[in-house]
Parts: sequence; C-alpha cells; structure tokens
Amino acid sequence: MRLDITSFGRRCLALAAASACCTMGVAYADEPHADSDWKISVGPGMYVFPKYPGSSQLQVLPFPVQDISWKDRVFSQGPDVLGVNVLQGENYHLGMSVSFDFQSRSSSDDARLKGLPDVHYGPKLRLFGDYTVWAFTGAVAAYQDIAGTGQGLTATADLFVSAPIGKWLISVGPGLTWANATYTQTLFGITSQESAASGLPRYDTGSGLRDIHFNVNASYKISPHWSASIEAAVGRLERYAAGSPITERRFDLNGMASVLYRF
Repeated sequence: MRLDITSFGRRCLALAAASACCTMGVAYADEPHADSDWKISVGPGMYVFPKYPGSSQLQVLPFPVQDISWKDRVFSQGPDVLGVNVLQGENYHLGMSVSFDFQSRSSSDDARLKGLPDVHYGPKLRLFGDYTVWAFTGAVAAYQDIAGTGQGLTATADLFVSAPIGKWLISVGPGLTWANATYTQTLFGITSQESAASGLPRYDTGSGLRDIHFNVNASYKISPHWSASIEAAVGRLERYAAGSPITERRFDLNGMASVLYRF
C-alpha cells in the first residue's frame, strides 16, 4: 500500500483549512488500472466553511471533487486546480499548484459588515512540500494571491500521524497558519474611512499567526472503484484575526465530504 498526502487548504478548505486542512489519498494494488500512468477519480462533494472569515455562521456548498494525476507528476486534486510535483520521491514531494478557495466577504453577508468593502475570492499560487517518516508526515505550504483580491500571503505548517485500519485510512494532527499584513488588513482590518462608513472602530493589523488548528481526515475504500472521505480542520483564530471587530467567533471550521469513483 502507498500513502500520498497533499495539503487540503485547509482553506477549503475556503477551501480555509484550511487550511487548510489536508487531503489523504490511498492506493491499493487491486484498484482499477493500478499500473496506469493516469489515475482518475471524480464524484460529488460538499464543502463547509465560515460565511466569511471570523463569522459565527457556516455555509454549505455542494461542489464536484476530482483527484486526477499523471505519473504522480501532474495533478488536479480538489482545490488544487492544476499542480506539478517538481521533485518527488517515495516519501517526499516538492511542488507548486494553482489553488482555488472560496474565502471571501460581502457587505450583504451580515448587517455588521455594512460600509465595509467586499473581498472577492480567486486563484492563489501554492508552493508546497511534505516529508513522511513511518506514520508521520510534515507538510508546509505557502499561498500567494495572484488575482488581485488583496488576500496577500499565507503559510501553513502541519504534522500528521496516519494509520490504515482495515478499509479505513485515518490521519490526524495539529497545524498553524501565518498571514502577512496584506491579508490581515484586507480581511480583519478597518481603516479610518471604513470605520466612518461602518460604525466599527478603526483596527490596524500586521503580519502574524492567523490560527492554530487540528486536522482530521478519514477515508474509506468502499470497493475497488468507490471510496468516501471526510476531512476537517478545526481551528482557533489568533492575534489580529481574533481581536478584530469584524470577528464574531474565534472558532474556525473548514471541512469537506466526498464520494469518489475511480475509473
């Protein structure tokens, strides 16, 4: 059995969660076309994430999920629309991808946001690396806004311990997210002009720890063709994200559930 681990975005998650959160894939010798250069799995999925960063409300978004790779080199997995493992070995990966999440904010999301500018979602450049020793995997990733949405730069570091149990693969572990000043000001800061328009107090931010989180992933092999998984990153907002007048709740949840069919 071979274990492959990729970052779940943990900003799913917002895709937040996200960021992170992680996606764990598992390959079995009896799977369809196990020796093929192509591995293709698709199916329905459901994402859960805050209505906006710091919101006390969650929203659910049905969305198709894909896990496609060619020679384990080029891939498209969940929020990673297109990526490449630049360097890889039996127990490590270094690469990049164009990643997409739904982290955004609209003044119509909540009456408290009236007078604040909208923040749009968009693609991000993701640089990542992971290394596995026995059942332990360390993973790091950096996400840079490339769409001009003002979401700046974030970075995640996660540690996972994984164990196959029958047809289950369970992976859990802690992690943290760092954000630069551009990100925190866009999503949690309030300028003097925005304060006057919204009635919220001015709030200046800088770079620092965005959240501390815990990742949980469970995958189940239903049959040689079908599998199901549930992934979640449960976190607590810190520093500028926690103290912002925009933040209603420090609890931060990003998750995804999916059922995949492997061709």
